Amino acid sequence: TFRDPDLEKDSFHNLEVARNYFKLKNAYVASLKRCEEIIAGNPNFSRIEEVLLMAGQSSIWLAVNKGKQPSSLYVSVEGGKKRTLTPEQFRELGRVYLTRLVTDYPDSQYSKQAREELATLDAAKSQ
Repeated sequence: TFRDPDLEKDSFHNLEVARNYFKLKNAYVASLKRCEEIIAGNPNFSRIEEVLLMAGQSSIWLAVNKGKQPSSLYVSVEGGKKRTLTPEQFRELGRVYLTRLVTDYPDSQYSKQAREELATLDAAKSQ
């Protein structure tokens, strides 16, 4: 897989910032936004597995209002109209990222954690 060095450098910077938001500040909206920027702009990023896990976890935790940022800060614009996601939509978004990690990178060091998160989601859904 060809990787553009400048794009890798930019993505790695975004990953470091996302990690800081995620781990140190519990700012899951900011973390998710940085991860989405990497996923959209550099899907072949050498650390995409970590990005997918962090995006999935951030989404799930926003669904239950974890962290220091309210989920309402996550805003997308569709058709010129701003909107945020419901808890169920955040859970589904998290499921998408984690499923992609498990499916596309089954041998990744992050796959086990992603499978555990998915199992927790499935258990909560069946209750």
